[in-house]
Amino acid sequence: MGLVRFDEHEENVVAGQYSAARGPVLRSEKIEVAKIRFAKGEGAQWHAHPEEQVIYVLRGRLEVTLGEERYIVEPGQASYHPSNVPHAVRALEDTEALSFKNVVNPQYPSTGELR
Repeated sequence: MGLVRFDEHEENVVAGQYSAARGPVLRSEKIEVAKIRFAKGEGAQWHAHPEEQVIYVLRGRLEVTLGEERYIVEPGQASYHPSNVPHAVRALEDTEALSFKNVVNPQYPSTGELR
């Protein structure tokens, strides 16, 4: 029940309306966890959402623009995106990361449930 697996739905387009991220999206009533992948040069366009988000980079590097701030996130580092703050990301190389959101108003479907 508590084991979380990320070995399915690897080609799922997470949020196609603003992002090229692919991977499984698992959700409970209060949290969403996604294992996302971006090819070099891909990313997420300028957007905002009511959910707080943390993106933890496993491999690769992301350039993040958060409000007026721009920075690089390396493996072992994370980027925190507060609720409703506009942000964008771009992969500087092929990148794999974990995305964590508190669920407020999901804008795209999940591929599984956290239970």
